[in-house]
Amino acid sequence: MPGVGCRTFLKLLATHTPEQVYGESYAGLAALGLKDKLIDAIRQPDWTLVEQDLAWLAQPNNSAITLADAAYPAQLKEIADPPPVLFVRGKPDLLALPQLAMVGSRNPSKLGLQTAFEFAKALSHAGFVIASRLALDIDAASHEGALQAQGYTIAVAGTGLDRVYPAKHKALATDIVNTGAMISEFPPGTTAKANHFPRRNRIISGLCQGLLVVEAAKHSGSLITARMALEQNREVFAIPGSIHNPLARGCNALIREGAKLVETTQDILEELKQYFQQDINYPQALPQTMLDLEQQTLLNLVMFSPTSIDNLVENAGLSVEVISSMLLILELQGYVEATAGGFYTRIK
Repeated sequence: MPGVGCRTFLKLLATHTPEQVYGESYAGLAALGLKDKLIDAIRQPDWTLVEQDLAWLAQPNNSAITLADAAYPAQLKEIADPPPVLFVRGKPDLLALPQLAMVGSRNPSKLGLQTAFEFAKALSHAGFVIASRLALDIDAASHEGALQAQGYTIAVAGTGLDRVYPAKHKALATDIVNTGAMISEFPPGTTAKANHFPRRNRIISGLCQGLLVVEAAKHSGSLITARMALEQNREVFAIPGSIHNPLARGCNALIREGAKLVETTQDILEELKQYFQQDINYPQALPQTMLDLEQQTLLNLVMFSPTSIDNLVENAGLSVEVISSMLLILELQGYVEATAGGFYTRIK
């Protein structure tokens, strides 16, 4: 109803059942501190919206969990303003399993995407449900890594679950629902609004045992989620980066503020060891394409932070033409990435 957020909803539930709220007199509702507009809405509900929600719930694979349900995730119930209702597409029982949230930049480097994918894949093998926001790039790569591992992943939406935002992730959303779950506190029919996404972020951090940030700029929305996790006493992890990389500044700032620096999945598992499976068969790294000696020598000179061609010419003792040709080969084989300003960054 208009004017009812989580706090008002929870305040009402502290003294009334939902049935009692609807049976309360005008004076009784006013005594609870409710405004006239909200009192009118309670006394004359829009049953059309209720019927739409019930029709959505009647469809296969759709469900709703209230705070009163035993299935409501205990972790989420601990936060200051848990959503009174969670709408679910997929498997609601996954919400009770240990979760590791992963968030990051919507404009990442190729290395950032690869890192998110590989971490999600390995952590999924370790028994974690990977939770993220179905947002572009890092979040999507995290979902995809869990799916690749044939593990479970949960997407927390900032819209009603009868739509997918961003729309380009419709196929990914279908894959997630088929094996995992999508959840939202917003009822079907709710469109994307700017103020929905910060609210969505508190659910991500509230559900998880720990949160990993992969590439985040200094003023990234991922840092808001990370700080929510810290306020909720969750473990926060961050992958560091070069001081010259603007996409690493948010992660480096989190580490300065107390987040755990992460270089391998083992760094996370050490902190959350009570949640993961003890006997893990980690996927082996894919064999790399064979390089000749000159190519391997040049690759060893390319840093995991932006490296200029001038620097490579000076250190390799080769001409610009030869270096450029070899860099093209390394880029095509997935070893390096061209970045702005004529720089190259090693990505594996």
